[in-house]
Amino acid sequence: MADTGAAYLDEARRAFRGYKRLGEGAMAQVSDAEFFALLDPEANSIALVVKHMAGNMHSRWTGFLTSDGEKPDRKRDTEFELDSGADTRASLMQRWEANWQLVFDAIAALQPEDLVRHITIRGQDHTVLQAINRQMLHYAYHVGQIVLLAKHTRGAEWKSLSIPKGQSEMAGKQAEAEHRKRQEG
Repeated sequence: MADTGAAYLDEARRAFRGYKRLGEGAMAQVSDAEFFALLDPEANSIALVVKHMAGNMHSRWTGFLTSDGEKPDRKRDTEFELDSGADTRASLMQRWEANWQLVFDAIAALQPEDLVRHITIRGQDHTVLQAINRQMLHYAYHVGQIVLLAKHTRGAEWKSLSIPKGQSEMAGKQAEAEHRKRQEG
């Protein structure tokens, strides 16, 4: 279990860092106005998704092993409302950074044997492994929203964060060549 558990924790760290980087790559392409723009009155802006993710991270990862992942002082509904005086792009990005750090610190503190420990989220029992997966999927979902909103906003000016359209075959051949080089080298 220790080898598998250590490998899982390494992969969780890698995946969380990748989602953070992907979200930031998308957000770097939008202006402040685009960061706060709504596609329609029922939609969330990138800013609201960032605010929600930061609130979720703060609640879930503070006292990760010792307290319920839904903190009593969390006001989830307000994460989908902007406070025009306090919620600037800079302040929301500070919360994004600070709360991602909570994620990384909590994961770094875990040992493989912790993966089978039990914690609660909203009073529901989860193993640590289940809780990590729950959060990883949740963040992937929301980072996907950020990317979609940024891509929609930027249109033809969007710079792909992965393989651009029409370049899959070339990217595949390049990856194969790099793999062969590593094998030979």
